[in-house]
Amino acid sequence: MADLPLWVIALIGAVIFFGLMFLRLHVGLALMAAGFIGFSLTRGLAAAKSTLATTVFEVASSPILVVIPLFVVMGVIAGQGGVIRAAFDTFDKWVGHLRGGLAMATVGSCAAFGAVCGDNIATAAVMNKAALPQMRRFGYDDRLSFGSIAAGGNLGILIPPSAAFVVFGFITETPIGPLFISGIIPGIVLTLMFMGQIALQCRLNPGLSSKHEPSNLLARLKSLKGLVGVVIVFLLVMGGLMAGFFTPTEAGAVGTVAVIVVSLFYRQLSLRTIGRSLVEATRTSAMILLLIMGARYFSYFITTTELATTLADAIAEASINKYAILILVCVLYLILGALMDIWSVMIITLPIFFSILVDMGFSPLQLGVITVLSIMIGCVTPPVGVVVFTLAGQHRDVPMYTIFRGVLPFVGTMCLLLLLLVFIPGLSTWLPSLMKSG
Repeated sequence: MADLPLWVIALIGAVIFFGLMFLRLHVGLALMAAGFIGFSLTRGLAAAKSTLATTVFEVASSPILVVIPLFVVMGVIAGQGGVIRAAFDTFDKWVGHLRGGLAMATVGSCAAFGAVCGDNIATAAVMNKAALPQMRRFGYDDRLSFGSIAAGGNLGILIPPSAAFVVFGFITETPIGPLFISGIIPGIVLTLMFMGQIALQCRLNPGLSSKHEPSNLLARLKSLKGLVGVVIVFLLVMGGLMAGFFTPTEAGAVGTVAVIVVSLFYRQLSLRTIGRSLVEATRTSAMILLLIMGARYFSYFITTTELATTLADAIAEASINKYAILILVCVLYLILGALMDIWSVMIITLPIFFSILVDMGFSPLQLGVITVLSIMIGCVTPPVGVVVFTLAGQHRDVPMYTIFRGVLPFVGTMCLLLLLLVFIPGLSTWLPSLMKSG
């Protein structure tokens, strides 16, 4: 077996991995198993065992990954502590009276919540409880209601702090702080594009929504207190990172404390809520860390087979335009993102494609935002679309195809931004360039 060509061993590892996934084994364990067998074939059983032990220890002891449970706790406490409901009330007061205004308020609230929560499924689930009853009360079409919740929820992994950027940074060894900052402008742009798209949809098809009486100026000004907490936490965390006052881990700790204080201000936080938040953060973080352990080990196996190097050489010899290559990779992300969760997609693909694209001249920060946005699109497209499945699971009375139809216009908007990010790298690289290195 040791005399097998490296490409054959790489193929064996891939078949084992996908076979174990088909049998519903956890992705992290499937990656470990495939990598272990592959290592044993290429470098022997002793090397496979020692590399596995070293990899698990390396990931478990990484100070960078401490930031994941911190940001997960931030998001869960913010969701339980009334932050998103206060944000929705603010946006409702300012734009809710417009045609499609409640859907716009939903998107704006998701963006605000994304500033303290790094998970798209959690953002969509919390927003569903806050916004859907209001939209149904005013006769909004379910397509627009669920489409805005699903697409807006996706903003949770693009607007920092984002656990997706932490995983991307760890796998690719890209600094986490600049990655966070790189998502700010694309996140704001996408939020505004969603709102513009909703306004256009409702103008072309008035039956999608309705209007209600506008709030007076005093009520609008009073409602701004609903955004104070989000703004304070966001400026504290992101401002500290940009100014060089905090490391990402320190920013996560400061942000967690700030969210608890803000949630106490809204008087919806209890010891029971904090306890649930810690349990959920532990569960989510353990899942992500296991995935990263499996990915790091499998990537070492991929390196021994020289698969990435061979693929890079083949692309170089084919003289294919670098933008065509990047767009093809984005298409692959769209497909995989529709079939599995964001962590699995990044963990499987980045060890192969990242170095190839960087060697072609693309910025790691640009690639980080493009990767996250590409997989975001997959999260709301069939056949799986994990965010859509989450919403459908909470509303058995709504056919899943209704939600997918509602999301379709938002998918088009995200694809438009994706193209802009490919050809205008400054959208993702300009703001990080202003960071202080200290």
